[in-house]
Amino acid sequence: MQAPPMPSPEEIAALEPFERIGLDRIAVVATSHDAELAADALALAPVWGFDTESRPTFQAGVASEGPHVIQLATREAVFIFQLHEAGCREVAGALLARRGIVKAGFGLHDDKRRINAKLGVEPQDVLDLDTVFRHRGYRRQMGTKAAVAVLFGQRYLKSKRAATSNWAQKRLSPAQLLYAANDAWAALRVYEALELGPVA
Repeated sequence: MQAPPMPSPEEIAALEPFERIGLDRIAVVATSHDAELAADALALAPVWGFDTESRPTFQAGVASEGPHVIQLATREAVFIFQLHEAGCREVAGALLARRGIVKAGFGLHDDKRRINAKLGVEPQDVLDLDTVFRHRGYRRQMGTKAAVAVLFGQRYLKSKRAATSNWAQKRLSPAQLLYAANDAWAALRVYEALELGPVA
């Protein structure tokens, strides 16, 4: 299959911004009680946008201790799991190991490996959206920015400062919450636009 041509970085920069989910629809999940409430809400959706964040090491050869944050998105809300408490880690691990719910995201190979090492679970029904684009004829790796440009004709905004911030801190900033939540939410929107299945 011949894929449509990829827009250039200059063409992407000229596009209108992609709609982002706001802080009013982002739930920080830091305790086992928070996690149980989040799990109840997530159980109603057949597909979750999925991503993780890890504190950067900035040193060659130093292994990451991440993930420090796991993001799971529905169309209504994004749940930001902070993994400081054992109870929260346990619920997050159980959610990722749950079969029958698609966890869709971009570039998830390292995320899955780190989750296995940190939480002791193998995430199930994970869909790396990069593979979907490859099957549709796109030769280069697709990330969120390129996928949003191709499917929506819009520009996905990402903050490099937030990307390299300290994701292990107890209190995440509004900029961190928006960055993390929208990566997962945009992945869900891309999944829906690819018409891979219903999204509740």
